[in-house]
Amino acid sequence: MILYGDKPGRILQAVVENRIPIVMSYLANQRWRVVRVLPVGIEDNRFVVKISPQKKAHPVNVQTGQSVGISFRYGYGNGYDKFIFGATVAGFESSTSQGVDAIVLAVPEQIELVQRRSYLRVEVPKSLDVKVQLRHRYYTSGRGLATAEVHQNWRGTLVDISAGGMQIAIDAAQTSDFKKGQSLGLRFTPMPYETPLMFSAQVRNILPTADDRSVCLGLQMVGLEASPEGRLILQRLCCIVDQYYQMNQTCCAAVPTTAKPKNP
Repeated sequence: MILYGDKPGRILQAVVENRIPIVMSYLANQRWRVVRVLPVGIEDNRFVVKISPQKKAHPVNVQTGQSVGISFRYGYGNGYDKFIFGATVAGFESSTSQGVDAIVLAVPEQIELVQRRSYLRVEVPKSLDVKVQLRHRYYTSGRGLATAEVHQNWRGTLVDISAGGMQIAIDAAQTSDFKKGQSLGLRFTPMPYETPLMFSAQVRNILPTADDRSVCLGLQMVGLEASPEGRLILQRLCCIVDQYYQMNQTCCAAVPTTAKPKNP
């Protein structure tokens, strides 16, 4: 659902009045960062968010004119759904001499609503074998001053997925190649004959499987809210979650049950 007109302003006003926590994602040094901020005011198409005190020790590196992604949970209809939008940094405010403590964002023309069921993990249907290509990009210095861009590539199997994250099983021998917080590029085809999906995610956990032959990478999608292209990917992820859920339900319904013997 997309909310246009005066609804974005009214929703953000309610967010300010209720002090709803906000998650802001932004790109810095070719890597997506995530920070929690608090809304402090909205006026004249300006939406002001305050940086949490504990984050000031690690400056939020955004620039005027930069696009950032915003998401928050708020009651709308039945339950608490997630609202997302991209916003442009319009400026900064400071109440002390110690630097910026608030970011001014332009009020968006539209806000998108993602229903909470899309953030519930669903297993990949047993009829599918979804392979995932993983890519890590980093930079290394050569003999001189030149810096080379290096790519590492792996291949795994999709275990489950939601609009916010996924699990991918990889060979246990590759465990040392990954670490928490690492950014990965992903490419996979969720359904046969569809076009591949490509986006970035961050490693949140690395857990061994029961047989110790594989490990599961717990990944979180980041930065999709910040651009129209990313929000289209998020919409497609929501459709995939629904497809997998329906396929799993159909599969369960098709499993025959053993008839109980009648009493003599």
